[in-house]
Amino acid sequence: MVIDTTGLKVFGAGNGMSASIAWDAVAVVPKERLHLGVDQETKKIVAVDLTPSNIHDSSHLPVMLDQVMGEVSQASGDRAYDTWRCYQSILARGAVPTIPPRRNARLSAVKDPPSFKAVRDAVLCCIKSKGRYPWRTSSGATRQSLAENAVSRFKALVGVQLMSRRFDTQQVVEAMVKCRVLNRMAALEMPKSKRIPVV
Repeated sequence: MVIDTTGLKVFGAGNGMSASIAWDAVAVVPKERLHLGVDQETKKIVAVDLTPSNIHDSSHLPVMLDQVMGEVSQASGDRAYDTWRCYQSILARGAVPTIPPRRNARLSAVKDPPSFKAVRDAVLCCIKSKGRYPWRTSSGATRQSLAENAVSRFKALVGVQLMSRRFDTQQVVEAMVKCRVLNRMAALEMPKSKRIPVV
């Protein structure tokens, strides 16, 4: 499973403002955070979560994993998921965490680190010896683009706004319904890309 997050505007936020104050209010337009978990084989969305914009992305990875039925062999995300809680949740499912470490990441200082720190230390050692890009290609971290594509399809096909006003029920259901629509479309046919040589 590969995970990515994006912001969705709340419909009606900022509407009715005069043109003189609309520019100043752009920075405070309410948004929700949409978290998508994508099956790297079928390209379908297998986990959905919606959170307020002030909640960090990594805190909801355990919730995403709980939504996936069956075996999870690998879980990938961007650097925002480089936390001990994410590593522990992924390892608890028997999956391999494929998360790029932060640029300032350091090896654990303890002699016998916990399993999640040992796994992260192995990633850091691999990056140090081979380089960051070779590690990304060999580990499967480049599959992150699948989740990014799912986010792009969500925004392009069902919009970047939530029409519902209430977060606790209506907005969550709306996001899930839109993801089901995308899964139905993916089940019919996925776009096929073909590289065209430049003449």
